[in-house]
Amino acid sequence: MTADTIIINGNIVTMEALAPRAEALAIRDGRIVGVGSTADIRKQATARTRVIDAGGRLVLPGFQDTHIHLQDSGQNYGANAVLDECRSISELQGALSAFAGRTKAEWVRGVGWYTGIFTDANLTRHVLDAAVPDRPCYILASDGHNACLNSRACEKLGLVKGLDDPPNGHFVRDSGGVPTGMLHEDAIDWVMARMPAITDEEFADGVRFAQALCNRHGITGVLDASVNARHARVYQALMDQDALTLRVAATAKVEPHEDTEEALLRVKALREACRGDLFRIHSAKFFLDGVLENRTGAMLEPYSDEIGGNAPLMFGHNQVKDLFVAFDAARFQIHVHVIGDGALRAALDGLQAAREVNGGWPSLHQLAHVQCADPSDVPRFRELGAMANIQPLWARHEPSVTDVALPMVGEERGKWMYAFRSLIDAGAPFCLSSDWGVSTLNPFPIMETAITRQPPRKNGDHPVFLPEQRMSREECVRGYTVNAAAAAWRSEETGSLSPGKSADVIILDRDIFTCDVHDIGDTEVLLTLFRGKPVHAASMYS
Repeated sequence: MTADTIIINGNIVTMEALAPRAEALAIRDGRIVGVGSTADIRKQATARTRVIDAGGRLVLPGFQDTHIHLQDSGQNYGANAVLDECRSISELQGALSAFAGRTKAEWVRGVGWYTGIFTDANLTRHVLDAAVPDRPCYILASDGHNACLNSRACEKLGLVKGLDDPPNGHFVRDSGGVPTGMLHEDAIDWVMARMPAITDEEFADGVRFAQALCNRHGITGVLDASVNARHARVYQALMDQDALTLRVAATAKVEPHEDTEEALLRVKALREACRGDLFRIHSAKFFLDGVLENRTGAMLEPYSDEIGGNAPLMFGHNQVKDLFVAFDAARFQIHVHVIGDGALRAALDGLQAAREVNGGWPSLHQLAHVQCADPSDVPRFRELGAMANIQPLWARHEPSVTDVALPMVGEERGKWMYAFRSLIDAGAPFCLSSDWGVSTLNPFPIMETAITRQPPRKNGDHPVFLPEQRMSREECVRGYTVNAAAAAWRSEETGSLSPGKSADVIILDRDIFTCDVHDIGDTEVLLTLFRGKPVHAASMYS
């Protein structure tokens, strides 16, 4: 058999147990048709075959990010003021003011501010007024659970004293009851429904921006972790135009106000309409709680800081069980946002109820984030076949952890924060992901942090956060390849480099299995092939 592309002289890690290493591989019509030695694979080349010399570099399967908000974050980061690097009020105001000077849009929008520094106490409409005094301004936090408006925006939307909070949302107010402009959870949805609508084409541009960023970092497949009819419409159109350069699976969001039958019928219709080869909906998404930063994480016991209190689940316990039983019976994958140990317990109880009624099947239901876990619940992941979908970049000493989360949960519960090693050792299925735009989608800093439990070395010498919870290099790569493929329900097609599978291949500038662990985060992807075609290439391969 002849090949249209071959990769030779590579350090190929196939992620296949029976043939874990190779020097070369052959590709024909977008699929791998041979893996072996350079000498053997050269025999499949003709004068028309493209020959890619890897030069001894590491070659891996394309990575897959199985918890990402691709469409929304692509639109946000591609079109708005980017506030990720702001670490003071003056920096945030400067970035907003500069962006406002460059855009003639009716609304000035920003994205990515850090809730570990900017909080209800220091971020208000008055702060934004100083940067954008003449137009409405809306800025979304990196976590997607908090946002802030300036005074013009509050006036335009009718966010005034005396307005009731929406369900599962909160308008922060000052001592006089006047909204400060800060928004928590579904108060953001209340605002978005009243702001000028973003068009489908603008969201499509966001997908193009986001998938190019993914391809540059070696990502060839994603799972968009919360979609509705608009997301489906935009993705479907891009697939029909042959404009997608990665695979998109998706989770359809279920709302707490929906009854079980209503939700199931709606999400079934979305699944039926979205079954393409590059875009499909196969999961149902449930937000059981919020985040600790705005005190909406649901814990088993009250918070340990001076303020105390706790947050309720966003769905009732019985409602969770009813929904999980119904969606599991309909053979949906269930994808659950859990931050607090109370939310995690409710999710596991819901999955247990589903298994007791429907029996077991290889669903790999996803429990995403798992920031806090009661130790008694750790073994239940393996027992229930539930996958820990984890974002290791957060597992390090930074303000959101050190200054916010740890004081809230206290010393004893803090020992079980981002307990990845404990989960893996207890037999939990696992995969790695980013939750972009909450944090970078670049897999390499994420893997470095999973291994070191520290910020990058260039940021100074930081103590290791719970060193007993560190992961290995091999586990990290597996979490982005074979395990991620399983999480997205596409193991037959992707996740490893073996004959018959899609030629989703990346070449790296260093060997992340052997380089200094603190250099992993600086890894560059030199070439990304998606179905055998280059979707990103450094100059040497372009």
